[in-house]
Amino acid sequence: MKTPKFLLPVGLACATVLSLLSAFNMPSWANFKDAPKEIIDEVWQVVNREYVDPTFNNQNWQETRRKYLAKDYKSREDAYKSTREMLKGLGDPYTRFMDPKQYESMKVETSGDYQGVGIQLGLDEKTHELTVVSPIEDTPAFTAGVKPKDVLLSIDGRSTKGMDIDQAVNFIRGQAGTSVALKFRREGKPLTLSLVRTRIELKPVKYSLRTEGDRRVGYIRLSQFNAYAAKDMGNAVAKLTREQADGFILDLRSNPGGLLYASADIARLWLSEGTIVSTVDRDGQRESITVSRPAMTSKPLVVLVDGASASASEILGGALQDHHRAVLVGTRTYGKGLVQSVHSLSDGSGVAVTIAHYQTPSGRDINKKGIDPDIKVELTKEMAKNLKADQVATLADPQYARAVDVLGQQIAGMPVEQVVAAAGKPFPAERQPVAAENQTPVATP
Repeated sequence: MKTPKFLLPVGLACATVLSLLSAFNMPSWANFKDAPKEIIDEVWQVVNREYVDPTFNNQNWQETRRKYLAKDYKSREDAYKSTREMLKGLGDPYTRFMDPKQYESMKVETSGDYQGVGIQLGLDEKTHELTVVSPIEDTPAFTAGVKPKDVLLSIDGRSTKGMDIDQAVNFIRGQAGTSVALKFRREGKPLTLSLVRTRIELKPVKYSLRTEGDRRVGYIRLSQFNAYAAKDMGNAVAKLTREQADGFILDLRSNPGGLLYASADIARLWLSEGTIVSTVDRDGQRESITVSRPAMTSKPLVVLVDGASASASEILGGALQDHHRAVLVGTRTYGKGLVQSVHSLSDGSGVAVTIAHYQTPSGRDINKKGIDPDIKVELTKEMAKNLKADQVATLADPQYARAVDVLGQQIAGMPVEQVVAAAGKPFPAERQPVAAENQTPVATP
């Protein structure tokens, strides 16, 4: 059986290869082929072969297989329920099963076009509550004022307790023009919103040339790393360069991530050589994604980040920081440093499995730690509350205003290291990129 497999850092597909399910440890396959429990064993085999933790969260994984295959399943829905239960034992919210409808939704989202309200959801690893990573700009959720860290309590009156991300997404999405009632908890208080679903085209890049004092600033806002992100980013950099921007501000705030290779391709627009990111699997094998072609521009760059900048955002930010290509301004990032592969199963369902940790070029593992910006600019709750939507990324926005000042220093000829040192933060020696020799490049176009 051939199984499509996708590689991603945050639950989205980015490359397609074919992977043959091994017959190893499958002596009873012929006895239940096409039966509901076939899916359970398919999932077990993928996890057994690829999961990043060889102890499987200190479980006897062989015994787990025997336990779940010994049961009788009257329907595929029963098998799906047990599959989710089996994966839950890994204690990893990113390793998850998707029924056919959920799997199709995931693929649709990757394409950058779907019908819904525009919310990026995550699962809090401590509380196991569904939490908003960020609303997508110019969507019903964004317009209604949904904010990062809002906790989703119910969907159309249905409690989200025990619900996984894919199930929640399935309930929230629907035909354009229909409504959905979402109940949140924000800072301990309940908040209920009725949102009308619409067709959402995920345009990940917005940009403009701005005059800030005597400087021409190319501002680029990247909201997520979808299938269009790298191409749109390249077009933005090219146009702003033609318009004679003196430097760039790349805004990754509230960007939850997306496609691994989109982040790598965008890094190649700014870097001319070296490692972008390395992945380390359960055997300690390291593979590196590298760049070996000239960057589109060498003009000064500042990157804005915050606590909702996650996964692919951290890959890009970490690469630019480690190579001294940009100054990071804002607050510590989310801290999602894991890579998943997504496999299509025989009945049209799918499974995402954590297969590796990723590290920045200097070897930093940022999982559950995040990336500290070079220059920290906190927004207090009061400041964030008073900052209106149309003031974000203007001089009324303290983080953007500081980015403009930092960019001005670079435009005046100050190297990144000196800019950081001048801000009172010594440039860490451990941030020097590690050599890419003896590492297997995944992609060096």
